[in-house]
Amino acid sequence: MNFRPLHDRVLVRRVEAEEKTAGGIIIPDTAKEKPQEGEVVAAGAGAKAEDGKVTPLDVKAGDRVLFGKWSGTEVRVNGEDLLIMKESDILGIIA
Repeated sequence: MNFRPLHDRVLVRRVEAEEKTAGGIIIPDTAKEKPQEGEVVAAGAGAKAEDGKVTPLDVKAGDRVLFGKWSGTEVRVNGEDLLIMKESDILGIIA
């Protein structure tokens, strides 16, 4: 990939949601919400403090994460739809 986020930003690829519910009901495309789960594709070096120190990020490429419904900015990189968001928009890492 030819893209590297700056500072405390993270590049995330959405993970597609299940097409069936736990009860076996198939969800049509028109009723699906955008997934709030994704995989980190790339991460910046970290947040810079006022004194110039860099605090490294807690997430790294390959981590599966949960993020807020309206988090991030949608971008197209190398023909693929991705999200750029701050690390603070990420709610947690899925183990």
